[in-house]
Amino acid sequence: MAIDVERNDGAAVVTVNRPEAMNALDVEHAEALRDRLAELAQDADARVVVLTGAGEKAFIAGADIKYMQSLGVLEARRWGELGHACGELLETMPKPTIAAINGFALGGGCELALACDLRLASANARLGQPEINLGILPGWGGSLRLARTTTLGFAKELVLTGRQVDAAEALDRGLVNAVCEPGDLRERTLELCRALTAKSPLALAYAKEAVNLSLQGEHGANLAAEARLFAMLFASEDQQEGMAAFAEKRQPEFRGR
Repeated sequence: MAIDVERNDGAAVVTVNRPEAMNALDVEHAEALRDRLAELAQDADARVVVLTGAGEKAFIAGADIKYMQSLGVLEARRWGELGHACGELLETMPKPTIAAINGFALGGGCELALACDLRLASANARLGQPEINLGILPGWGGSLRLARTTTLGFAKELVLTGRQVDAAEALDRGLVNAVCEPGDLRERTLELCRALTAKSPLALAYAKEAVNLSLQGEHGANLAAEARLFAMLFASEDQQEGMAAFAEKRQPEFRGR
């Protein structure tokens, strides 16, 4: 199945390699993507995970509509659960995830990008949730994550109208973190990966967990959880190394323990 994984130092670049279909996901590719992400979530050598698409036209241009046409209610429920499983892995695995959006990120593609911690887009990227034009709604977490990433009003606009936005508007709305020229996207992404792999893996994992709490649950409980995670890091070698390196005016060498 054409879900490629390339290792680049501590980064694992996951590429949906189906350019003839604009990297749209059918069930086989979605299952393969879920399985690769699950493996990388447990792989200590993969310090950062990048999701991108093959070619220069599309990141992931959504789900395969021809496949979805044949689905009944139960099959659609399982299809939604499969997409949610991919999104949950990207959102919760204990390491940073980055979407390198190299073209169209529509429907399920936009939803998977939203599940990543950070999003970098090429200037030719277009993002949107066009499901309303098919008589359905986003089924892989888009209606929730879009509102949490941007604003409720903007999320409703995109979900209810099906309108696509270009990279410049996506940046202005907070939908992506940065925009660069198409030829620079890979290097910009790997540059960000290098910055992240220089950090403590433990601190990154705990920080991601703490920030993920910010838009859910009860505020007091979330503050208590942050305090707990903060304190736990003081039992780590990485905390001792990070503070010693600061005092000694040198770069730290984190080992993830």
